[in-house]
Amino acid sequence: MNKFVFLLIPVMFSALVLAQTTTPAATPETAASRLAGNKIDKGQLSSNLDSVAKLLESSSAARQIESSKAPEAMQRRDRARELHRAAKAALEQGNLEKASALLAESRSTFFDAVRFAAPEEVSVKKLENDYLLQLESVQALLGAYKRVSDEKAAKGVAGTVAQIEKSIAAGAALAKERKFKEARTEIDRGYLVAKAGLTSLRSGDTLTRSLNFANKEEEYHYEIDRNNTHQMLIKVLVDDKKASGDMIQAYLSKAQEMRIKADDAASRKAYDEAVKLLEDSTAELVRAIRNAGIYIPG
Repeated sequence: MNKFVFLLIPVMFSALVLAQTTTPAATPETAASRLAGNKIDKGQLSSNLDSVAKLLESSSAARQIESSKAPEAMQRRDRARELHRAAKAALEQGNLEKASALLAESRSTFFDAVRFAAPEEVSVKKLENDYLLQLESVQALLGAYKRVSDEKAAKGVAGTVAQIEKSIAAGAALAKERKFKEARTEIDRGYLVAKAGLTSLRSGDTLTRSLNFANKEEEYHYEIDRNNTHQMLIKVLVDDKKASGDMIQAYLSKAQEMRIKADDAASRKAYDEAVKLLEDSTAELVRAIRNAGIYIPG
């Protein structure tokens, strides 16, 4: 729904209800003037009750709430319905003041529901944008991975590329169904595989020359990022139940042990030692990832 049209819904319906609660200016005494004097017209109140019923059940705002499926919006819409039923019962019992108050609360609660329905629409758009941005990132990483692998004539690249492209395709299929949250999950998996693969290609003896680190501390921070990337990837695989078994757990335990030692070395500013420990930790993570069925160099 167009954002500006949506924001006008409460105003339009308020105007509609107001129009139905007044009589032409030529009439000496209007419903509004009677209400101002604490006099409630039963016939007008009954008409207002019908108008609010249409507002709750068949208006475009009601359809917006229904399509949003936002829990807060649905709860408030249901509460507005309860208040409307109570207002109708009070009117039938002749308690006009109570019926009028309940009807006003029903209308107000419904407009609260409309406001809660709007963020869901915004959220879907945000999820879509996040998915598209991450898609651009993984495609850029995939391109870089292919270029670096060609330069190094690396082996096993085809398998890694296939894994990344599989994630991209799965994400695209989900996005087509507007399941952007699930699509983002698929793209994130591809992103991690691409990033882990790329950083692993650039590891080893050629790393310092290709990236031109200013000092060992800078290289240490690069290795931290590389280790974190592999840890995130293995977590995704564990969550997907693709990484399990004693051998994989053994690799992960060794990786964690070395990471702790690396952090300790860095705290002592022994960055040469920390870098070496991080490289060894990441190598264990690579072995775990490979055993989970995803080949990345390293």
